[in-house]
Amino acid sequence: MTPLRIALLSYRSKPHCGGQGIYVRHLARELAALGHRVDVFSGQPYPELDGPALGTASGEVNLRPLPSLDLYRDDDPFRTPPLGEWRDPIDALEVATMWTGGFPEPLTFSLRAARALSRRSDDYDVVHDNQSLGYGLLAMARLRLPLVATVHHPITIDRRVEVAAAPTKLRKLSLRRWYAFTAMQARVARRLPRLITVSDNSARDIVSEFGVSPAAVSVIPVGVDTATFAAPFAPRVPGRIVSVASSDSPMKGARVLLEAVAKLSTERDVELVVVGQPKPNGPVARSVDELGIADHVRFVSGLTDEALADLLGSAEVAVVPSLYEGFSIPAVEAMACETPLVATRAGALPEVVGDCGELVEPGNPSDLAGALGRLFDDPDRRRALGAAGRRRVESRFTWRAVAAATADVYREAIAAGKVAGAAC
Repeated sequence: MTPLRIALLSYRSKPHCGGQGIYVRHLARELAALGHRVDVFSGQPYPELDGPALGTASGEVNLRPLPSLDLYRDDDPFRTPPLGEWRDPIDALEVATMWTGGFPEPLTFSLRAARALSRRSDDYDVVHDNQSLGYGLLAMARLRLPLVATVHHPITIDRRVEVAAAPTKLRKLSLRRWYAFTAMQARVARRLPRLITVSDNSARDIVSEFGVSPAAVSVIPVGVDTATFAAPFAPRVPGRIVSVASSDSPMKGARVLLEAVAKLSTERDVELVVVGQPKPNGPVARSVDELGIADHVRFVSGLTDEALADLLGSAEVAVVPSLYEGFSIPAVEAMACETPLVATRAGALPEVVGDCGELVEPGNPSDLAGALGRLFDDPDRRRALGAAGRRRVESRFTWRAVAAATADVYREAIAAGKVAGAAC
């Protein structure tokens, strides 16, 4: 088939934390391995990108930086940039939105991307947006560029969970303002002809939350690098639990996991290793102190894929305690490492895990502690779940299959655009 020229958009692409940077990196590499040219347009933090593997088709991957003002950098979050850094009205909009408590990046990135693509629209066959769903996409549609967008899950669900968990009315108002961009995302999603999501559960939620047509949504699960994430060579560390938490958000269920570990620590020797960095004096850090489990918990961050695979492979059990997930890359990575998994029955997790893990009620620390304790006491069950998880990953969740299915959606969008153009 004719190679495609793809503009892949990602408003932020943190390489080792959260799913967006991981999705962009691996999808771009495998699309290139199929022979396509992929230009990744991203704001800060920029992704780590790989070229196609040796022995594959001669595609290519290029980074096209679209710098924001980087208002949420790890070392200086919510910074106010000096006027000398401001370049144009989009920058002014970005600062003004932050100053008034909103999150500007999905909108401002989409406007920068629309401006960049308007200057080189003939260079691409298709544009693929990764979760920004900003108004700039509608400007791109007017360029008659075939447009596809991935929605991992509707962020309106995050908004609802966090507002419900907020302890004060002021905090609830602050969160509603922060998440104001979700109204834009719903409006834009309804006007796009083709959406990709990562699970049947997310597809149902997108239809329900955003009001889009079910016919507009294609389900393509996320993959994992099965060569890097594989069965470990070294022995597992007795009592070690590993969990990946990209944020302090209540959605991730960190407090529930910490309460479960506190319960287990009174009965046995356990160590929880959390991949992620909690905010100083934030809810996770405070919970560790309140529960008196600092000797049983440590946090690590900035791991390479290889280091993360080694860590997952060192655990006797991995845990995904989330209150909602549209997919779960950490669950799939743990299964690929043959690490037995405990996950909640929340969102798409039962769909992802199948019968290859222990499923517990979300938000229930006693249920979670019980499942962990039973697995620690049953090495045969741990081995059986680990082997079943690896088989499930190999049959369902590879990046090459993700890229091939995504390219099929691109071709459908291109074909539909040609039909629409002929009709005009």
